[in-house]
Amino acid sequence: MDAFLHQIFSGLANGCIYGSVALALVMIYQATHHINFAQGEMATFSTFIAWALMQAGWPYWGAFCATVAISFIGGLLIQRIILRPVERAPVLTNVIVFIGLLVTFNSLAGWIFEYTIKAFPSPFDQKGLLASSYFSAHEVGSALVMLCVLAALYAFFRYTPVGLAMRAAAQNPDSARLVGIRVSWMLAVGWGLAAAIGAVAGMMVAPIVYLDPNMMSGILLYGFAAALLGGIDNPGGAVLGGFIVGVLENLLGAYVIGTELKLSVALVLIVGILTLKPNGLFGKHVVTRV
Repeated sequence: MDAFLHQIFSGLANGCIYGSVALALVMIYQATHHINFAQGEMATFSTFIAWALMQAGWPYWGAFCATVAISFIGGLLIQRIILRPVERAPVLTNVIVFIGLLVTFNSLAGWIFEYTIKAFPSPFDQKGLLASSYFSAHEVGSALVMLCVLAALYAFFRYTPVGLAMRAAAQNPDSARLVGIRVSWMLAVGWGLAAAIGAVAGMMVAPIVYLDPNMMSGILLYGFAAALLGGIDNPGGAVLGGFIVGVLENLLGAYVIGTELKLSVALVLIVGILTLKPNGLFGKHVVTRV
């Protein structure tokens, strides 16, 4: 029973990270109706920035905050400089741009920081108050950090003028323009927030999987599965989907398929959801007249 509970609690901790990646994917999808395939590589590059700052003598939380700020600005600039010219381009054009960003960030990370695996420190004392027999201190700490991020995002979108404007721009861009909302800039802010969320997820997962240019490849698949399961157009559903995917991954890996095949859980979920319930558990069913 102790081992079973450990798998559940560990899955919930991992689910926080998957949910955050899913939330970043949903934020981009709501604004553009495209999947950002480069989300994982952007998060990895941000994590390398945090690692470089700590190697230069910065304290962990100082490097953490600086990396989040740099990632936000970087995401905003990517939208304004690279993606804005193709906003109204065909779908295939946007997909090619996203794949180009994926390859670019992966290659830059390997070129600048090399392809050797690096240890990334955890800010949580492994023998501190957060540790228990069911979960490690880092699992609890990372879950608390991600929950704080999610709570801050909820408050931002619910109670701030910019957050409300972003919601309006995502739901009905034409009507938002009529009331004076600068939709293109709201999209840029959304990209910045998605990049910042990805950076936090990368810094939380790096102590577990170690840091290398391909660190987030598997995590992105879990995040994509979580977003599809909860609903690719539903931020809350994406977060809940992250918890479900995290627990399923751990339980199936421990008792059914083995740890070597855990990634196949995400792939099976993606195919199954797209085949049986494309709108996810909480997604909207959209009917288009032709």
